[in-house]
Formats: sequence, structure tokens, C-alpha cells
Amino acid sequence: MTPEQKARVSIDALLVAAGWHVCSVADANIHAATGVAIREFPLNSGFGFADYLLYVNGKACGVIEAKKEGATLTGVELQSGRYAQGLPTTLPAWRRPLPFVWESTGIETHFTNGLDPEPRARAVFAFFRPELLVQWLTYLQVAAGSISAQETAGTFLTRMRSMPQLVTQWGSGGAHYALWPAQISAIINLEKSLAANKPKALIQMATGSGKTFTSIGFIYRLIKFGGARRVLFLVDRGNLARQTKKEFDAYASPYNNYKFGEEYIVQHLQSNQLDTSARVVICTIQRMFSMLKGRELAEEADEESTEKIETLFKDPEPYERGA
Repeated sequence: MTPEQKARVSIDALLVAAGWHVCSVADANIHAATGVAIREFPLNSGFGFADYLLYVNGKACGVIEAKKEGATLTGVELQSGRYAQGLPTTLPAWRRPLPFVWESTGIETHFTNGLDPEPRARAVFAFFRPELLVQWLTYLQVAAGSISAQETAGTFLTRMRSMPQLVTQWGSGGAHYALWPAQISAIINLEKSLAANKPKALIQMATGSGKTFTSIGFIYRLIKFGGARRVLFLVDRGNLARQTKKEFDAYASPYNNYKFGEEYIVQHLQSNQLDTSARVVICTIQRMFSMLKGRELAEEADEESTEKIETLFKDPEPYERGA
């Protein structure tokens, strides 16, 4: 088996795990499932073969370029992009060129979302489920006017570039709220960074400067206007998780009369069971670590001190041995 064939075995497994129906051209049935991945699909003359052509709801939506393990994926986007343009005109497609492009070794995977205003490749953990792509593809219908347009229709990057102006004072009387200058600066600069297609950001604020309130403020805007599906809020102790949950529930929206907890579900994770309808999940680092390791964590263990948690991440070996 060649290195490329080994990579395709791994890619097949990743696709199946993500809910795709994987088949060869000879056995292809684009209506066999919501998502169908067809191996070695012949494209127009001069475009060669797509390692995988992806169909969602009976229409082509993307391609996957398979590379051997260890191959550098950066720079392969141009080749994958050519494949996305080579679909025969007789075949149904959501858009030409196809909007979704992946490069994968089965170990490392890059993804480019052509629906973004400035598409770029980024590393992802695995392939997305077909149902998620269906949701994204509705943005094309909104743009074409075939369904009722939503105020915040578009990808996350598109929405971040059309965010409404930040409200800095709202409410009245005892329920009056006002952002401090440092909080205003933090939220505005974070949103500018995300709109500039910089997904990683760090906000540094002094003790007592209202970090939690600032966080809740921009999280609310990311969900309401940016289309963020779910936000993970990590804390280092259980008592901070409870306190944070109360602050989320008490936060009054500047844009309507609802509290955060009335408008969106906020879950304080106290077991390994995630509420899939929750828009914010508050979790201790210790519990998240145990979930990523596939272990159960007793509630009392979730109350461990900051010192032990920091030790865990500095030297995980004793915990790997079960100490």
C-alpha cells in the first residue's frame, strides 16, 4: 500500500466518523445520504481527478485533496482550488467553483471556506458533518434571494464585518449599565481583530477592571450578531464557575429587555454530559481535561485548587499514571 493509499484509508475513516457516505465512482449514489463522498472522481479535461468529490443533498459542494502523511499542506490550496473549478457542467452543484476545499493527510487537515469574503486555508481537527455544510449553504440561497434574508445572514467572518455599533450605556435607575473605557476598548479591538480574519486574540485586563462583564458583553455580541454557535468559558475552580453562571444569568441585554439566561441557554457543566442546545458552556479546566481524556470526573474532584490544576498542565505525567 502506497503512502497516498494509507492516507486515504485514514481519510475514509474520518469521513465516516463525521457522518459521510463514502463510495467509489462505480457505486456512487448522490442521494444515498445527506453527505456523499465519492473517491477518484473524474473532472473536466485538463483538471484530472478529485481525490474526493463531496455531495450534500444531491449537489456537489466541495473537494478533498489527499496527500501522504508528512506532506506539507500549505501551498496545496492552489491545486485543490483548481479541482473545485473542474466539475462538469452537467452535474448539479451548489455553486461553481465549489465553495468548500480540504487538503488532508489523514493526520493533518486544512480547510478553506469559499463563502467567506476573503477565503483562506486554516487547520481543522477533522471533516465537518454534512448537516453543518447544509446550514452554511443556505447563505448562498439568502444571497440569491430564494429564502427570506436574515439580518445576520452569512459566515462568521462576513457577520463580524457588519457588526452593529457597540452600546456602551443602557438601562435606567438601579438597572443602569455603563462600560468603562478599558472595557469598550477591549470589545471593539477584539471584534476588529476577528473581522480582520485573525481568529486568535488575547485581552489583558487588570484585577477589578470587570473582565467577566467584558467577556459576557462580547460573547453576547458574538452569538447574537456574529452567529457563534457555542462558546466555551473555562475557569480554574468550581466556585468561579458558579459565580460566572450567575453573572451570565443576570446580564441584561443592551438590545432588548431580556437577560442573557432568558435569551440563550448557559450551562454550568457539572458532568460529562453536554447540553447541545446550550450557547455558552462554563467548565473547569480539570473537567475539560478529563472529558478530553475520556474519563469521568467526580463532582468533588472538580473543586481542586488552582495550584494542582496548574501542576497538571506543567507536568501531566503523574496524572497519566493515575496519581
